[in-house]
Amino acid sequence: MDVEDKPEHLLVLVHGILASPSDWTYAQAELKRRLGRNFVMYASSCNTFTKTFTGIDGAGKRLANEIMLVVKRREHTLKKISFLAHSLGGLISRYAIALLYSDDLVAASATTNIKQKGLIAGLEPINFITLATPHLGVRGKKQLPFLFGVPILEKLAAPIAPFVVGQTGRQLFLTDGKPNKPPLLLRMASDSDDGNFISALGAFKCRLLYANVSYDHMVGWRTSSIRRETELCKPPRRSLDGYKHVVDMEYCSAVPSEGPHFPPEAAKAKEAAQNAPSMQNTLEYHEIMEEEIIRGLQQVSWKKVDVSFHSAFWPFSAHNNIHVKNEWFHNAGAGVIAHVADHIKQQEKQQECSLFITASL
Repeated sequence: MDVEDKPEHLLVLVHGILASPSDWTYAQAELKRRLGRNFVMYASSCNTFTKTFTGIDGAGKRLANEIMLVVKRREHTLKKISFLAHSLGGLISRYAIALLYSDDLVAASATTNIKQKGLIAGLEPINFITLATPHLGVRGKKQLPFLFGVPILEKLAAPIAPFVVGQTGRQLFLTDGKPNKPPLLLRMASDSDDGNFISALGAFKCRLLYANVSYDHMVGWRTSSIRRETELCKPPRRSLDGYKHVVDMEYCSAVPSEGPHFPPEAAKAKEAAQNAPSMQNTLEYHEIMEEEIIRGLQQVSWKKVDVSFHSAFWPFSAHNNIHVKNEWFHNAGAGVIAHVADHIKQQEKQQECSLFITASL
């Protein structure tokens, strides 16, 4: 078999809530066309539709097991791994990579002779990319489709979410577990007993966030771009050349810290949010938690890409446009997929250059 028929790079595509691998039909074909034969595109199928309601941790375990099976089938050819995840799929992927992470120190990585610490499923981690993922959780306001934007329902979002989206709902609203126990999303912002979440993220060569600046009624700009409210500025309205609706890109260096904490006032606020849910109680609790989660996730660097569908024919489908869920209804996001593909291609070229330079020394 020709070496070109033995792809080395596994690109895992992970869909969001109440979705399926068919969400990636357009993106998978376009990425395959743009990236060439060195990539294996694998759209995960272990968490379809209502399976996404069983909890981020449960879905993450299923995804980790699925990836190990894929890697085992191609263990003699695969060397690198990347993730592209939409919405809830980004959180599921973050949980999975912590389970798949090993801190093995290899004498030579797949692409350089530089010692590298940290593998994912035994492979060299390259790109971790999320599209409209609620990294800070959700507050409820215009961020859950079953609420239909009705104010009275949004006020009741936290208590009714578990009945609609199960354990996943509690985890997204940060109300899972006992009052004195940190919620899952906070634990996922550090290396904890649940897994080495930050070490796993840090093992990737690049971490990339795509965030809708507006018209996304499921996942807001702040939570998908891991920013504080004060860090949100008016975005440019003009698209970057060649990438329609991609309006800005920012590189954010790692910010060293002791990581997130769960102070006593957070436990008290969580108990109030659980037992006497109200807009005020939920807001106070979320503000404490979001700051801590940001502090944890900022321990690694991120590239943040802002996307604006304000000029699209139907901007209100921003959440599905960003990954082109359906080629006919959501094709406004084609520029986003093109940007993702070119980023991955650029990373691949940089790896090849590093290998060439090292081999020449």
